[in-house]
Amino acid sequence: MFVPQVYAAALLMMILSMLCWGSWANTQKAAQGSRFELFYWDYVWGIMLCAIIVGLTLGRTDASSPESFFRNLSAASARNIGYALAGGAIFNLGNLLLVAAIAVAGLAVAFPIGIGLALVIGSTLNYLITPKGNPFLLFGGIALVCLAIVLDALAYRKLSGDVQVSTKGIVLSLLCGVGIGLFYPLVARTLKPEEPGHLGPYTVAFVFALGILASNVPLNLALMRRPISGSPLSLRDYFVGRGFHLWGMLGGLIWGVGTISNFVASYARMVGPAISYALGQGATMISAIWGVFVWEEFRGAEPAARRYLALMFAFFILGLTCVALAPVIGN
Repeated sequence: MFVPQVYAAALLMMILSMLCWGSWANTQKAAQGSRFELFYWDYVWGIMLCAIIVGLTLGRTDASSPESFFRNLSAASARNIGYALAGGAIFNLGNLLLVAAIAVAGLAVAFPIGIGLALVIGSTLNYLITPKGNPFLLFGGIALVCLAIVLDALAYRKLSGDVQVSTKGIVLSLLCGVGIGLFYPLVARTLKPEEPGHLGPYTVAFVFALGILASNVPLNLALMRRPISGSPLSLRDYFVGRGFHLWGMLGGLIWGVGTISNFVASYARMVGPAISYALGQGATMISAIWGVFVWEEFRGAEPAARRYLALMFAFFILGLTCVALAPVIGN
């Protein structure tokens, strides 16, 4: 099983995680014309496929080791498997609620409330479970990242103009933040090599993906029958647009690579889940970079929006630097 032994390698994996988490949504943009509910089926299959492929390769670099994929899975306790399954189900619920919040309230509300709340909840609980790294740098960096997310939201609001935000949109954003914030601590609870029956990062990724897959059947079917926006869908609609399925699978593979990289970095002795999760949530900056420089979402935006963007990137870089330094500067 591959696990980084030096911090530089772990940092590269956390940066890869941030890049993947902030980039997978481009595949949804590429699949224009496909409803998200239909895209999401292929996205989940991509996550499952990624967990299997990586588990059977990097997870089995030494098949005779007790940490090897199959050996670790067979030795895992039922409680830890339950934690990983629950983590997958809770993430899936939170992710679907995030999509619903974006549909109702827009990016400018859903992301600062949802992802900001998730960052605070997830990082705090992860640190309580495995307290690693300088807490002042870690939580100071998290505060700066949260401020950057708010600036990102202000820039989008300047772009789209003032809009009335419904109570429904705010509630959905809060719920998605709780869901996305709670899933990682459940995973982190299983990634304790000192405890018997623990799960390794590749094993937990596989069980976590099973939790996503199993929960997606009732959750996504319910969302298709009672969509947040648009007309109801049936499973027959899934088989109509053949050209869109590849984009969904690719999106799931990209997200899966980022998630497994994050789990592996979290498992490294010098990092821990709080730092790995917090740095991975720099994905919001990556998605903003895609939006500004590739999709040109701010073409023709007023100067105030561009100033907010410049401040957003500055605070993101400063905050992520603080989080990245937390493991190497003494407590």
